[in-house]
Amino acid sequence: METPIRDIHELQMEIGRLKNLEAEQSVALKARFSGPAAIFSTAMSLFPGSATVDGVKSAGFFNQDFLGLISRFALPIALNKTLFRKSNFIVKTLVGILSQKASHYISEDNVSGVWGKAKGVINNLFKKKEKVTVKEPLPAVVTPGDVPPYQPY
Repeated sequence: METPIRDIHELQMEIGRLKNLEAEQSVALKARFSGPAAIFSTAMSLFPGSATVDGVKSAGFFNQDFLGLISRFALPIALNKTLFRKSNFIVKTLVGILSQKASHYISEDNVSGVWGKAKGVINNLFKKKEKVTVKEPLPAVVTPGDVPPYQPY
């Protein structure tokens, strides 16, 4: 509202304007849901195709990589069957919701980076240490033939 309503006439005009606006919006909404293609495109708009505010790459359900899709289903099942075996329904539901949110952060890039770091740590722990070889010392006695003559520059 830009201006305050001062009398009954202005109130009736504002009510009429809002009813016209409602009629226009209802026509537009009916046109949006008029056919199966419109309903399908509306349903697909629920899954975002671009990066979210968090900066997660490929945040949509259908745009995740293979490992992200598998972790979306395997992570809740694995947690509920192992760690939360004797938990109640509410705890298992919360674990399912949170693990599905966490699956957005699991990608092939992240897993390969963690695997490379773990592999490097294990290699460093079990790597045999090489013995440092001592170089042969220079001969103590220098013969006159071993030293080159002095050459001024």
